[in-house]
Amino acid sequence: METLKIEMIHDVVCSWCPIGYSHMRKALQRLNIEADFHFLPYELNPDMSVRGEPIDRFFERRYQWGQSKLLDYQENLVAVAAAADVNIDFSKRSHYYNSAKAHQLMHWAEGYDRQQALNELLIDAYFKRGLDISNPLILLDLVEQLGLDSSKAIQVLYSSAVDEQLLLKKQRVQQLALPSIPAFIINESTLISGSKSLSYFEQVLVSMQE
Repeated sequence: METLKIEMIHDVVCSWCPIGYSHMRKALQRLNIEADFHFLPYELNPDMSVRGEPIDRFFERRYQWGQSKLLDYQENLVAVAAAADVNIDFSKRSHYYNSAKAHQLMHWAEGYDRQQALNELLIDAYFKRGLDISNPLILLDLVEQLGLDSSKAIQVLYSSAVDEQLLLKKQRVQQLALPSIPAFIINESTLISGSKSLSYFEQVLVSMQE
């Protein structure tokens, strides 16, 4: 069976992205389908400050949510995530952070075929442990866990220059005018927008094999 190319459009701080990623992976495993994952950047909050912003303040500022509504949302999100085997711990994950450097690192890791592994480390670092994934030192620790050259990663993270190929990825995503993320492009032809359910992904994948 031909290996599918799956491009996932995501943000490192997007709560529903690891859920969609888990559902897609489970669907592939159930159907015994091989897939080659690639990741395309989408920054939900490109203007986020270096210090980040507390999640409760973010929802109050942007959506006028009170504490009760936010807690109800988070409780539901944690339950959906747990059903997808994703750990979101709001006792540790207190802030939204700027994700630009994490996306730079994800782009760099693709050259070593380590994007998928880095994505999973970022999910664990941010959603489970609440780490500041805008901090270059934390990102360099993930690089070392992957066994990649940290000296080269330093050049990527501390350089003011933006890789031309990364810019092309961002432009490509912008042209799609997506209603939501995560989104998945399968074999450069089929677009799925949203985290969707495990059964939904299975149905799409089965239809593509017919």
